[in-house]
Amino acid sequence: MALATDPSAFDPAVSDSSRPGARACAHRLIEFDFERKIERSAGFERFGPAAEEGHYLWLDIDVAGDPAGARALLSELELIDPMLLADALESEPDTRVRRFDDYLFLALTGCRIRDDSLVTERVSVVVAEFFLLTIHHGQVAFLDEMLRDYRGDFLRFAKGPAFLVYELLSQLTENFLVGQRHLASHVEKLQLALIGEINEEVFVRVATVGNDLLAFRKILVPARSMLTELAQRKSPFISEETRPFLSNMATTVECILADLLADRDILSGSLDLYMSMVGYRTNEVMKRLTAVSVIFMPLTFLCGIYGMNFEILPELKWEYGYALFWLVVLTIAGTLVFLLRRAKLL
Repeated sequence: MALATDPSAFDPAVSDSSRPGARACAHRLIEFDFERKIERSAGFERFGPAAEEGHYLWLDIDVAGDPAGARALLSELELIDPMLLADALESEPDTRVRRFDDYLFLALTGCRIRDDSLVTERVSVVVAEFFLLTIHHGQVAFLDEMLRDYRGDFLRFAKGPAFLVYELLSQLTENFLVGQRHLASHVEKLQLALIGEINEEVFVRVATVGNDLLAFRKILVPARSMLTELAQRKSPFISEETRPFLSNMATTVECILADLLADRDILSGSLDLYMSMVGYRTNEVMKRLTAVSVIFMPLTFLCGIYGMNFEILPELKWEYGYALFWLVVLTIAGTLVFLLRRAKLL
């Protein structure tokens, strides 16, 4: 079947001037006909007729820069409970699921690689019988990936609205894999750097990567619990065909957590190796300093004796006393150097 697509449906910001609230924030509104495999951009006036025709609407709202406008728009549309609206507009990282009679609320947190570091991004999702609502602050990596990739799968596999939930959670899982690979590469680079570096900066780098690993784990653990709950508990908004796939995603997240734990162990082991190397090099320096001290201690003793202010020191009056002193010094020093080298202490 042919896919009817309006390019404006995928623009970063599409406004519908027919409603005053719609002008306040960037949004997309897409209408899906799963039976005929058709999607198209729509206006807010389609919320009622689309439901009557058995179509499904996806409203995506970017509240960056104008949260008041987004709040006004959502309040006007009356899509969700006012008590939940404040939660949906939050930008703090969070991953959880809340069940209501008329809809399912999901808080999803992914990550984006920015300036070689991981930055968390949140999307609030409301899944209802006739619409899907996504709310976010600025661009979100896994949501952008979904917008790029879902159309092909829509033609081949989509049978109902649960397809959109699957696509969104699938991209979130892929996003986790990208984040884990990024952290694993940092751990590997740091492990190689620890072999040759002896400086204070290495502790800062280890601490930074360690904090990133912990922060990433705080995202993965609730995501695993959320996917497991969605896969095991029946819901009118998640089809039976979708639940096994969600279970597979939960297994994937479990594997990512295991890899993350391995990365932490590698980082900890690398730091222990680094500290052992520092201790070994310190011991080598101390060993050489000790060997030098052993050589100069008897020489210092001789200098102390002949530096005393006694009137009767026979060697001071002897013609060859100075030469004898140097002979004794060189003999002692040479003997000690020979013995220390033989014992591999010097």
